[in-house]
Amino acid sequence: MASAAVAVRRKPAGLTTTPTWAWALPPVLILALGFLYPLALVVRQSFTPESLGETTPESLGETTTGASLAPYAEVFASTAFREALTTTVWLAVGATVGCLVLGFVLALVIAFVPFPGGKAVARFIDVFLSFPSFLITLALLFIYGSVGMANGAWTGVTGAAEGPFHFLTTPWGVLLAEITYFTPFVMRPLLAAFSQLDTAQLEVASSLGAGPLRIVRQVILPEALPALAAGGSLVLVLCLNEFGIVLFTGAKGVTTLPMLVYSKAILESDYPAACVVAVVNIVLSVGLYSLYRVVSRRAGA
Repeated sequence: MASAAVAVRRKPAGLTTTPTWAWALPPVLILALGFLYPLALVVRQSFTPESLGETTPESLGETTTGASLAPYAEVFASTAFREALTTTVWLAVGATVGCLVLGFVLALVIAFVPFPGGKAVARFIDVFLSFPSFLITLALLFIYGSVGMANGAWTGVTGAAEGPFHFLTTPWGVLLAEITYFTPFVMRPLLAAFSQLDTAQLEVASSLGAGPLRIVRQVILPEALPALAAGGSLVLVLCLNEFGIVLFTGAKGVTTLPMLVYSKAILESDYPAACVVAVVNIVLSVGLYSLYRVVSRRAGA
């Protein structure tokens, strides 16, 4: 019986004779062909001046010579790039701050204020994370768009030719849409952190005469800081790369780095410049993602 049990536990001969590196080879090849190779082509094209020949998406894989920093110098010197970089950074930072404030308040209410349907709302946060960003933008357009419900109600009551709500096509509309969409990404780690908070600390602080604001400031906020940092870092990374929200709001005067890549590549057919902007965006994103991983590791997320 013992020998039979040992025989059952033995691995098939085919698995024992296969080298370990052979099992890692298929996913590495898929990653290299599906991601690393196209990324390498983009980086190489960013160092290829357009004067070396006509540049098209089909020519990205062709062998070219004469790598140069001229495309970078030209892009960095352009006003469009500097404005896009500034817009991208301030929108990402503004949306992150808004998400942190709004997400903290909403998570506090859901976690510590008993109300009917609180658990359902908490579960809905998980579902909300799966929604595409353009869906939230379309919802805002239905409400605050030029022909949305808010303007329709205004014109119906006042008889005016048009309503007063036109902010969705401005940077503030993009900011509102990003805060609306990304706030649950802050709330999720906060709710997880609040669920692990020892309620005895809150009871002791309350029995000692501490008010709600003091309890939040001195007891809850210190425990929530790691989750806030992790959620804020993730939102910052996502906002830097957000394309759908800016596109669907129709904010023509708002040009971010992803929108500039689209404009250079699709509208102007300036592929070296588009690749330069893409490389800059990738560097910013990878740097912030590394920061997010460090913060998440320290927060235990």
